[in-house]
Amino acid sequence: MSVNYLGLALVLNCGSSSVKYQVVDTTLDEPLLSGIIERVTDHSAAISDIIAELGQPGSGVDLEALTVVGHRVVQGGAEFSAPTIITDEVEHKIALLSTLAPLHNPPNLAGITAARTAFPTLPHVAVFDTAFHSTIPEVAYTYAIDRHVAREHGVRRYGFHGTSHAYVSRETARLMGRSDRDMNTIVLHLGNGASACAVQRGLSIDTSMGLTPLEGLVMGTRSGDIDPAVTLHLARTAGMTVDEIDALLNRQSGMLGLTGYSDMRDAHKAAAEGSRDAILGLEVYVRRIRGYVGQYLAQLGSLDAIAFTAGVGENDEWVRANALKGLQALGIEIDPQRNTGRSKEPKLISTDASAVKVWVVPTNEEREIALQSIAAVS
Repeated sequence: MSVNYLGLALVLNCGSSSVKYQVVDTTLDEPLLSGIIERVTDHSAAISDIIAELGQPGSGVDLEALTVVGHRVVQGGAEFSAPTIITDEVEHKIALLSTLAPLHNPPNLAGITAARTAFPTLPHVAVFDTAFHSTIPEVAYTYAIDRHVAREHGVRRYGFHGTSHAYVSRETARLMGRSDRDMNTIVLHLGNGASACAVQRGLSIDTSMGLTPLEGLVMGTRSGDIDPAVTLHLARTAGMTVDEIDALLNRQSGMLGLTGYSDMRDAHKAAAEGSRDAILGLEVYVRRIRGYVGQYLAQLGSLDAIAFTAGVGENDEWVRANALKGLQALGIEIDPQRNTGRSKEPKLISTDASAVKVWVVPTNEEREIALQSIAAVS
């Protein structure tokens, strides 16, 4: 799909209690307007508030010039593998997929319904977090459980953070003066939610998140990879219910469970003060990343670049250095000086001798949603 179409898009990212929005003119590097409405109880009212703000004389936005409204939708299942123009039937299918993403798809859908009412003459496009991973081969998305159960209940790897992985892998290639179709890249999206993705010649061939965003890397409050029998053990020995185990693994685990802090800055501070839990938690965090880098290098066969992105990936030099520590034999070597500090701009942090180039590339999911939405209606 081309990502070079021009236009003006309103991008909406609707959560259960918040609505993030951005107006993107694809001819400009920065959005015309962006913001967030929090403590949302009525998505229709929130959309109305956004329209009111966009309509203010000083907003710099001409509502009449909008090309499209792009919506982030977390779970597209096997049904949606590309940005999709929203119809009543598409809304219905997104609702059915809520069984796979009960915390995400319902508020995504509420925002879509409200926005379609508010902008009835504009095309609306759903951009799915899972869509970029639709190219993952069957051998990589299949879990080794009873095939009949898996097919009946849609149990397979779907992957998430697709818009970020798509944007960052393509931007990394651009920074290197190459086409993403001529590169192998590992993207490390490290935020409160975190995932790794192996991108082969522009296509996702594997990713760490699975049926849900729980699998894979250690995250702010999510456990990531864990022996599935742990859930059975806790049910039998601790008497925990399904909902209690769900809350434990999704909201009380990860760095929060290991260190007492979901924010990496707090974990670093505690480690510096001698907290054994914090020191261990940070080491567990980077060890998991290192393991996925090795796994994906083996799957890709060769590797041109690694890109760190999202809040932790873009700002935490310790994580970057230690996640790739000891990989010189694989052609991966970070330059300590280049790696120092935060940067709002892309930067190369590997040594000149490193065969694999390591980058920090700020993600821009809203721009990617805008580009894909405009392409879908062009």
